[in-house]
Amino acid sequence: MSQALHQERLMTVIRGPHLSEKAHIAAESNQIVLKVRTDATKKEVQQAVELLFEVKVENVQILNVKGKTKRFQQTRGRRPDWKKAYVKLADGSSIEELFGAE
Repeated sequence: MSQALHQERLMTVIRGPHLSEKAHIAAESNQIVLKVRTDATKKEVQQAVELLFEVKVENVQILNVKGKTKRFQQTRGRRPDWKKAYVKLADGSSIEELFGAE
């Protein structure tokens, strides 16, 4: 894969922040929680965060989240599966523009 195509893919790896109560608790220990592509790897998430936010990443943990089954009257449906990543930043690094200053 060429360098240009690789950087273009890294730009699309991160879907956005995952904001929840558990994510805010993780933020106290210098971690951020992100929604990522379902085919993303730990290495790609690490490279994407370092490229986009210019911070040093210490560790990445990835979880597959199963979509909920929902019902509307007699019709059953299912939300899509998605993937989230817990990214631990190195000491002295922070991404405050993503979540806002606390």
